Amino acid sequence: MNLIDQTFARLRSEGQTALIPFVTVGDPDVPSTLEIIRQLERSGADMIELGVPYSDPLADGPVIQRASERALRHNVTIADCIEIAAQARASGVRLPFILFTYFNPVLQFGLEAFFELIKSKEVSGLIIPDLPIEEDAEVRALAEATGIHLIPLVAPTSKDRIARIASKAQGFVYCVSSLGVTGVRSDFYSGIDDFLRTVREASPVPIAIGFGISSREHVRRFSELCDGVVVGSAIVRQIEEALPLLAEEASREAGFGRIGAFVQELKS
Repeated sequence: MNLIDQTFARLRSEGQTALIPFVTVGDPDVPSTLEIIRQLERSGADMIELGVPYSDPLADGPVIQRASERALRHNVTIADCIEIAAQARASGVRLPFILFTYFNPVLQFGLEAFFELIKSKEVSGLIIPDLPIEEDAEVRALAEATGIHLIPLVAPTSKDRIARIASKAQGFVYCVSSLGVTGVRSDFYSGIDDFLRTVREASPVPIAIGFGISSREHVRRFSELCDGVVVGSAIVRQIEEALPLLAEEASREAGFGRIGAFVQELKS
């Protein structure tokens, strides 16, 4: 069984909601990303999205855009992002990894080689935000053949389209909390609860919500409707604010601890 499925099954039996932080691999550097992953698991994360830095991110707001810029200064590639999963696993990290990447790096890598690599490095899931369901047949077939969950994003839209997207979902359905790019928000649109209930009715797998989740109150609110919550920009902002600490050997532990404390607060 895929590790994502195992994790959701365990959390369901414990009456818990999955906390899924997002990090940009290579921000501020690859060794720091490895330690951040370890810290996230120790602090209560249940799965981790590994973001591939990209020069033209269509779905990402300014916080994650800046993280991508920092990572790209170190020439971090999609292969580096996949390798960090293997390094984390070798260091003792047990939670599932979900690779978040735009389609062009996958296409340039070569689809078959890409899926064989992520399978060998124990990546459990894949999110490609700019690959619409109408064009994902080849990717979906390779994902199914290698046991990787291709996780769809669904934004507020018609019930028919929600049902079409959810019916093919693997792992979980990633519900986008609002139209637009990622980023910290204080409010969500008025129809969000009905949207989540519609996705729930159509989905054969768990549902998680992301885009704008940034506080313990948000996590608590959406735990009543979702099986998981994805926290992206708020985590990446914590990393950004910890950069001065991470830059000095004497204060790195404090920097990682600050990031971990934020995750603990979300999980509590």
